[in-house]
Amino acid sequence: MNTIPEIANRLASLCTELKFVEAYTELYADNAVSIDPNYKSEPFTGLHNLIEREEQFLANVEIHDIKLSDAIFAGNYFSIVLSMHFTIKGQGTKMIEEICVYKVENGKIVSQQFFIG
Repeated sequence: MNTIPEIANRLASLCTELKFVEAYTELYADNAVSIDPNYKSEPFTGLHNLIEREEQFLANVEIHDIKLSDAIFAGNYFSIVLSMHFTIKGQGTKMIEEICVYKVENGKIVSQQFFIG
């Protein structure tokens, strides 16, 4: 079983390498939940749905730069700050900065929530 710091470090490594789908596949539980203010509907539930949403996002953007802070930990949670500069097809360049909060149970990420600054 992976420790929370190991999961956080692996997530940061995969995201820095732009391997977002691999991060989901390797680190997330099958019943993981995502709360994202970019999607105003209900939270996304289930690993398959999270991967599908990520693949749709990646098909419509070109990522120019991504930076992740060191993780901070509290119990079963860790948090990182993610900064990303990207271009959305047909919409132009965008820069976001968000706090990402993850909950880990049994060695897998079971929830993520994003707070956009």
